Amino acid sequence: MEDLVIRDADVVDGSGAPSYRADVVVDDGRIAAVVKEAAAAGCQRPRATRELDAEGLVLSPGFIDMHAHSDLALLRDPDHSAKAAQGVTLEVLGQDGLSYAPVDDRTLAEVRRAIAGWNGHGDDIDFDWRSVGEYLDRLDRGIAVNAAYLIPQGTVRALAVGWEDREATPAELDRMRRLVAEGMEQGAVGMSSGLTYTPGMYAEDAELTELCRVVASYGGYYCPHHRSYGAGALEAYEEMVALSREADCSLHLAHATMNFGVNKGRAPELLSLLDRALAAGADITLDTYPYTPGSTTLAAMLPSWANEGGPEAVLAKLADDDTAERIRHHVESLGSDGCHGVPIEWDTIEISGVADPALADFVGRTVEESARLRGETPWTTARRLLLADRLAPSILQHVGHEENVRAIMRHRVHTGGSDGILQGAKPHPRAYGTFPHYLGHYVRELEVLSLEECVAHLTARPAARLRLPDRGLIREGYRADVVLFDPATVAAGSTFAEPRKLPTGIPHVLINGRFVIEEGRRTEELAGRAIRRSPQLP
Repeated sequence: MEDLVIRDADVVDGSGAPSYRADVVVDDGRIAAVVKEAAAAGCQRPRATRELDAEGLVLSPGFIDMHAHSDLALLRDPDHSAKAAQGVTLEVLGQDGLSYAPVDDRTLAEVRRAIAGWNGHGDDIDFDWRSVGEYLDRLDRGIAVNAAYLIPQGTVRALAVGWEDREATPAELDRMRRLVAEGMEQGAVGMSSGLTYTPGMYAEDAELTELCRVVASYGGYYCPHHRSYGAGALEAYEEMVALSREADCSLHLAHATMNFGVNKGRAPELLSLLDRALAAGADITLDTYPYTPGSTTLAAMLPSWANEGGPEAVLAKLADDDTAERIRHHVESLGSDGCHGVPIEWDTIEISGVADPALADFVGRTVEESARLRGETPWTTARRLLLADRLAPSILQHVGHEENVRAIMRHRVHTGGSDGILQGAKPHPRAYGTFPHYLGHYVRELEVLSLEECVAHLTARPAARLRLPDRGLIREGYRADVVLFDPATVAAGSTFAEPRKLPTGIPHVLINGRFVIEEGRRTEELAGRAIRRSPQLP
């Protein structure tokens, strides 16, 4: 007998086709059979050692989070219900050009400090890897959900060039090419950039193009957080489209939003740009989260020149009164490149997390509110917080527009990505709620997408971008990464007030044929593994 038969499920198979009723058989980690109701009529139904009645539930492929920041959370938290309870069966890590491989001892310490606001300092992690392959091997020891990895271009530049704002020498560029090639050979699926984060933002397009050519030669894709999501956002998108065309590299646009007041109502312009590129033969996809606020670190708001030299240099500049005043002028009056060229509005910057518990009173308040309570200017408060918490504060940035969110999620190359930062006392609710929020709010309540369309956006389409030959669809022989949810009740439990509340209406999640969520509860299974670029691909 097979391991499991799921009876009478309404199958939404990921292809976008209408749902159908079927028994789905799981055996040895794969989908062994899909027996449609019409085919089962008059014949013996499949049997297994265990049967699960799915009456009233939708069965779909597992959801793929195309933009995740669980690089350390997967190692720190074996439970990882933040993603498993949403039905996420695969996360793509190494985002925004900064992560923890490839590194040496120096750059590892620098990166840990630079992105503590995303992932914590990692003092509870044994960093027993340095290469991409070693990091993937570490994931293979057992994690809650599957994970793929993008080579972080900023980390590669820190390793080969440092944190200086200058052109790479020919020898340094050659080393970066080798590092990217080694990462691809070791299983990475592509390369990411954070072009509003240092040191990745110091790379000119010619340098990025050379690295993208290496990625393309291995069948990978380029995933840029591009140079602006505010002033000049459309030009920044155009830059990435042109760069990927020059490198002949597939392009996946990270958290492809149109934020800040300058972009209100301008999503159609972005979509027209993409449609023209697609019609000309470009290979482009994008991901978004179904919320208006963004989330990053407070230090990311600073101008790039203030970040030059790495985290310790930033702290030294903030501690110097004259330099700090220059930083304030750029941030508040000119619009720093870290804040996407838009002068910062402190009433939109909400502190979502700090590393030092003594600073907990700042969490859940905007910088402007905290400044008012202390009788000081917002910049004084922000500077004080950055120095006291050593660049660790994470933030919510309330600068999005609902009409843009809805327009972009309808596009035919759209996929889902949480961009979920799990660090901090009050993280963005997208970390715990992105996928059920799509299904509950935007499908059932608002009907922005049909159920079949939405599931395709969250499953088959991202699997195709990752070039996974056996995930993303309900098909015989495919991996049994499967979600069962109630379309009438599925919803994000997380809110801005209670961001860590788990979703409702997702009673069962299987990864590689093993229950990680069963009857709405997290099991002890660590069914996830590293998903490496297929060695059969060029």
